[in-house]
Amino acid sequence: MQKIPVTPKGFKAMDAELKILKSEERPAVIRAIAEAREHGDLSENAEYHAAREQQSHIEGRIKELEGLIGLADVIDVTKLSGSIKFGATVELVDEDTDEEKTYQIVGEPEADIERNLLNIKSPIARALIGKEEGDSVEVKTPGGRKNYEILSVKFI
Repeated sequence: MQKIPVTPKGFKAMDAELKILKSEERPAVIRAIAEAREHGDLSENAEYHAAREQQSHIEGRIKELEGLIGLADVIDVTKLSGSIKFGATVELVDEDTDEEKTYQIVGEPEADIERNLLNIKSPIARALIGKEEGDSVEVKTPGGRKNYEILSVKFI
């Protein structure tokens, strides 16, 4: 299987979520199922079915996190430098609107555009890889073409 690049911060977040799921949420849903069973007829017991559904979701997420953690290739981005690559924090300015944005390029499991964490496989990240501070880059996005100037590249 192919290793999945993640930052130390992303790895810690996945590990913390896994620990909470195993130590708190799994036992809580097991208690909820036991409680719902005590109410009798399971075929028409909404609480039981809801708890079982929640248990399925929790178990699925545990398996997913265990798989991701097992394949994780933790990369210390503070030891990197040079052109844009995994882990870079990139400050961009949209050449059309002068809007400035800052993104960190991260692995798929920790990507979250709301927190400015760009998936390394995204169109913007792919266009930025290998570029340097001062370069202009054209990105083909689902909303059309965008032109950005790279203001800074940091590895923090």
